[in-house]
Parts: sequence; C-alpha cells; structure tokens
Amino acid sequence: MNNNLNKNKYDWSLLLIISILFVIGIVLITSATQFDKKRLMIQSLSFVMGIFVILMSAMFDYRIMKRYEKQLYIATIVLLLLVYVPGLGKAQFGARSWINLGFMDFQTSEAAKITFTLAYASFLDRRKNKLDTMSEILPALMYPVPILLLLLKQPDLGGVIVFISITLVCLFVAGLNLKFIFNSLVIFALSTPIIYKFILRDHQRVRIDAFLNPGDPSYEGNFQVIQSMTAIGSGGFFGKGLFNGTISQYGFLPVTESDFIFAVLGEEFGFVGMAFVIILFFLFLSRIYAISKHAKDFYGTLVSTGFMGMLFYQVMQNIGMTIGLMPVTGVTLPFVSYGGSSMLTTMITIALIINIYSKSHSSFAY
Repeated sequence: MNNNLNKNKYDWSLLLIISILFVIGIVLITSATQFDKKRLMIQSLSFVMGIFVILMSAMFDYRIMKRYEKQLYIATIVLLLLVYVPGLGKAQFGARSWINLGFMDFQTSEAAKITFTLAYASFLDRRKNKLDTMSEILPALMYPVPILLLLLKQPDLGGVIVFISITLVCLFVAGLNLKFIFNSLVIFALSTPIIYKFILRDHQRVRIDAFLNPGDPSYEGNFQVIQSMTAIGSGGFFGKGLFNGTISQYGFLPVTESDFIFAVLGEEFGFVGMAFVIILFFLFLSRIYAISKHAKDFYGTLVSTGFMGMLFYQVMQNIGMTIGLMPVTGVTLPFVSYGGSSMLTTMITIALIINIYSKSHSSFAY
C-alpha cells in the first residue's frame, strides 16, 4: 500500500463521520432547493476538493506553520480587506463579506478563521502558562482586536462570535488565569448595555430584540424562527418523509438550504433524524478533542482545540437558532448547510487536524 495512504496517517473514523454528514447535507439541500443542480455541484465539488486536500495533508507537517505567524496574521487581515476591492468585493444579505470568483461567491472570513487560528496558536505557544500578568494577558487580548473590528465593519456579527470562540478556547488552553476569565465575564455582563447601544448596528440590535421577544413575529428574524420551530414540531418523531415537508418545500421558511437546514431535517426526518445528526456531531467533536490531547506538541494542541471551539460554536449556534435558543445569525451547520466557501475551508481545518493526528498517531490506541 502507498505509504501516503497508510491507515496510520489518517483518522478514518473522523473521515467517516464527516462523509456521513456530507451525504445527509446533500440529501437535505436537494430537498430544500428542489434539486438545484448548481448548488449541489458547488457543494459536492467543494467536498471533493477538501477530500483531496486531506489526502495530500500526509505530505505536510503542520509544525512548519508555527514559523510563519506574522505572515499568517497579515494574510488574515488581507483576506478581510479583499471584500473592499472594487469589482471583487460583493455585498449581500446585509453584509460586505464576499468576493466574486465568477463561478461562486467566496466568504473570505471563512479562510481567515484558518489563518488566524494558526497564527494565534503560534503566538500563544510562546506564552504557555505565562498568562497570569497584565503584561502578558493584554497583548494576547489585543491580538484579535483588528480582525474583530474589520468583521464588525462588514458587518458580520456571527463571524465576530466565531473568532471570539476561537480566541477564548485558545486562551483557556494556554493557561489564562481563571480569576481573570471570571472577572472578564463579569465586566462583559455589566457592559452589555453599552455594547448594545453604542457598538451594535441597528439590524444587529433588532436581532437581539427579536431573540428577547421570541413570540412576536413583528421583529425581523422572528418569523423565520417561528416557522422553523413549527416545521420541526410538525415533523414529530419520524418526520414527514423526504420531499414531504410543507413549510420547507413551499417557501414558508427562507434560506432552508443553509441557515435553517436543521429545520428541514426536523420536518422531514423528525426527532430521530435530528438526534442522529446531533450524535454524529458529538462523536465528531469528541474525536477532535482526543486528537488535541495526544498532539505531539503544544502548538498542535492549540490549533486543534481552536478549531474545535470554532466548530462547536457553529454547531450550537446553527441548531440553537432554529429552535429559538440562540439569536439568528448567518452561521452555517458544518458539512450539512449549503456553502462552497464554508465547506471547503471546514475541510481544510479537518486536513490540519488529521495532520496533527498523523504526526502523533503512535500515541493513540487502535
């Protein structure tokens, strides 16, 4: 057998889980879009390209990236600035977050998640167990601020929270003083009225208001949530069957192929289908956690846990907003929601995680 395809170089259980989630996503997108060939092609091509990157990852050593922290950080900022290049940047869904590649629109913040995580992990790797004084903590907290400001300018509140999730998980793993974390949470809680009034934009405040008044359909976003919960509730235990969802099939719920794809799952496959997907995500995240624990070096642990924090938040946010537990944002469900840029960049994160696994596979019990 070719050494590059040696079983020890790939976490086949992780690959199996994401493949099952992808197939489920294709089935749901087919139903939600009434067999939109272009979207199905983009989704499938992005997944296949991702599989190719994963297979090639065995020839690469993630530890090389630790040397290029500055370049990766600059690349993160450049990616977020590309959306302002005339003729390239594109505004849609109320945010200037995409660039037009001709055959598809690419959300640059998706790629920026990868470059930022790799750069921030390198930054914190040098500060392991030293984050107990303000002279060390302040630079670590300021590091993501320029990126967060660029995201707020787009504006992309969902993206901001994703980057904050990556930052907090990495800081915790790097040994940030727990007392400081507690104090920060208290300060954040006390400052929420200021953030709400002076930092958030009008449409972002509306989303918060809608979340706090879930039963009022007059708030923008609540209509989708109410329709989503109705769809999920009507699915019952086993669902109405593929292509038989009334709310998802007849246009009563918008963006069913991406933001609200979990509602399509609930209506057509019921509680059983939703529970199956949630179990798959639990196994998926548990596997990443196991890989991070056995990483060959601390940099690998930071990278894998940073990605785990990112993916955990995306799963919780997407599922949570479809059932009214989280505010509505444009965060997709990994491997399941439609989105070429989201699929491809998520697959690249899996390639990096599997690369971390391959460099430390001897530590695992088979």
